[in-house]
Amino acid sequence: MSSRRTWPEPAAEDELRLALEFLDFLRLTAVAKVEGLSDRQAAATPLATSPVVSALGVLRHLTAVERWWLSIEVGGSELPSLWGEDADASWRLDPDDGVGSVVAEYRAEWERSRIALEGLAPGDRVRRDFDGNGRTVRWVLAHLAQETARHVGHLDLLREWADGAKGE
Repeated sequence: MSSRRTWPEPAAEDELRLALEFLDFLRLTAVAKVEGLSDRQAAATPLATSPVVSALGVLRHLTAVERWWLSIEVGGSELPSLWGEDADASWRLDPDDGVGSVVAEYRAEWERSRIALEGLAPGDRVRRDFDGNGRTVRWVLAHLAQETARHVGHLDLLREWADGAKGE
């Protein structure tokens, strides 16, 4: 995947490619919202009611989301889940976390996701169906895109609070 954000082909006919291109666009947008911030700015938690929500925490959470849905559910990997013991665990940072390390972890998960999707079609069922819902690859990619997009919106606000930067 390129590091440059580009919109998917408007006349796209390949459903899987289109879904992945939109996901890539959103992933790169999430990373762009954090790049350029200092480690301190990116780790700041400006919401008193959400004390674990930081720009880096959003990326850490998106890494956990991607690990679960693509590597584990779709790909059937035995990798450990990154959810942790409580609802906030995937948002928490380690003391040595910084922009570079958290972005690198997120990007590494993209490669695991690519491998998990190899040879699959949109209508294929996930390989590890933990709750028996019979989800398809199509459903998982749509869910992952909506989850990533929602959190990119959070990153818009966190970035603006951190340094005033606005825009896509």
